[in-house]
Amino acid sequence: MSESPETEFDLEKLFLPAWAQESPGANKYAGFMGDTRRESRPDDRQAPRRGPSRPGGQRPAGGRPQDRRSDARDRGGPREGRPDRGQRFEPREPIPPPPPLQVTATILPDDKGLDSLARQIRMTGRAYPLFDIAQLILQKPERQLARWDALKDAAGKVTQPLFLCALDDSLWLSEDEAVAHLLGRHFDMFYKTEKTATEPPKGTYTFVAQCGMSGLILGPPNYHDYQSKLHKLHTERFARMPFEAFKARVKIVKDEAVVKKWIEDQSTRTQYTCLNVPEAQSLPNMEAVEKHFRQTHLPNLLKQVDSHTMSGPAGRQVRSPGLQRLLRSAWEEQRRFPLKLATTLSQQFAARGLQFFKASHSVTFVSVARPHFLDMEATPVSEGVRRIVEFINATTRCTRKKLIEALVPSPPPPAAPAAPALPAASAPIPAPVPPAEPEPPPEQTALASDLHWLVHQGHVIEFANGILETAKRPIPKPPKPQPKPPEPPPAQSSAPENRPAAAAESAAIPETRPAPPEAAATPDAPAIPFATSQPAGEPVPENPAADHPAAPQTLSLTEQP
Repeated sequence: MSESPETEFDLEKLFLPAWAQESPGANKYAGFMGDTRRESRPDDRQAPRRGPSRPGGQRPAGGRPQDRRSDARDRGGPREGRPDRGQRFEPREPIPPPPPLQVTATILPDDKGLDSLARQIRMTGRAYPLFDIAQLILQKPERQLARWDALKDAAGKVTQPLFLCALDDSLWLSEDEAVAHLLGRHFDMFYKTEKTATEPPKGTYTFVAQCGMSGLILGPPNYHDYQSKLHKLHTERFARMPFEAFKARVKIVKDEAVVKKWIEDQSTRTQYTCLNVPEAQSLPNMEAVEKHFRQTHLPNLLKQVDSHTMSGPAGRQVRSPGLQRLLRSAWEEQRRFPLKLATTLSQQFAARGLQFFKASHSVTFVSVARPHFLDMEATPVSEGVRRIVEFINATTRCTRKKLIEALVPSPPPPAAPAAPALPAASAPIPAPVPPAEPEPPPEQTALASDLHWLVHQGHVIEFANGILETAKRPIPKPPKPQPKPPEPPPAQSSAPENRPAAAAESAAIPETRPAPPEAAATPDAPAIPFATSQPAGEPVPENPAADHPAAPQTLSLTEQP
């Protein structure tokens, strides 16, 4: 039976609780064998730890540790385990941290997995938490893509280039790393190793020096090329370690098999024949091989890139220590809070036609539609839709199962048929036929159709845990305040020298006032005489205010158009 790939993961199963995702037949304690150690007896625990008794109470030749230290002090030597008082510890030089790389690592979702997720969200109509989907993607490398980008300076120039190998699609930070990888993994494609016998080294050798960390045999310390091998090994493999500390890890081995192996290695001469070149050429050592490789093959195999993307499993297998460290750091950062991955997911889901909304003002959900309030008083709906909305509003933590059982209960199961007669002993036993699933009644089908329409229109939200909720009525926004009209500028006073003349004119002109409306509207009120500026002999108009335009009225803020 074929299993689905990791990119085609099922959201329905992954959002179940942890106990529901485990297989029922799994035994957590199958490999637990218990404590196989011998139980200690009480007399063993209480017995004092003393050495074997000696006749006459004599102690071993070494004496007590205090005596040995005192003897060493009397002889003028340092104490055991610590230096003498006159001797001081020389602090080791701290290893400087590596410089920060001008490269960024990013974890992206796989495109095939995103297509599967978007298709499943559109089919089910459920709303899933965006950050929970990001955590599901981070759980397995098969659902991810790894991308490295080289940073650029202000002038747009790449500060730390990346190198892509064409043979195996591997990524490197420098040419030296790429050359070491190609010569170590694909050496036989470019060169052929030939060994010829030579004279063994003269002399008798009983011990050799061997690196305590790499196990490489360097030869006797008095051999002519010992120092060159020692410095070369430190430069190539342990450059970050101080040379004196590296030299202290070299040990002297007196094993005959190790000495014999070194003599055999020195009794042969290795030559390297170039392959895949027009003219065959022999090279004496690895230095010549590396130089020839850089000049002949490296330009065709290595390409400088600014950015590169590979699958999640391939990104985990990257061999460059710096790039691997960057990817690990990016993964741990996203595991704590997957903000960058969630932002990328929102962009990818939006490009596939999905919508986003927030519930409880904190959790972002992705769904097929945003919440859209259904006003059943203003919008004509069918009776089935009305019943679904009213039941969801009236039921706390309503689910699809509760809705169907309340509105359209399932019919009782049919009675079990009578057991058929047993066949004869000679007749073959027929294979059991699985019972066919009964078709749902048409009422349940209509209810499911109405609920499907409500969910895909955003009127009802079905969350990942199965809870159904209706979209709430939007809160009306307060009206925007209108700008206050500018006040008219105050009237300017006349010059001081004109004030007496103006006062005289105002005294000569009689005051004219319109009749108050109350007086004009009341017939019993006595007429209030008022003076007019009409010349003598002309009739006075009945309504003086009719000849003058009304003063403009100032509207309040609520009456502004």
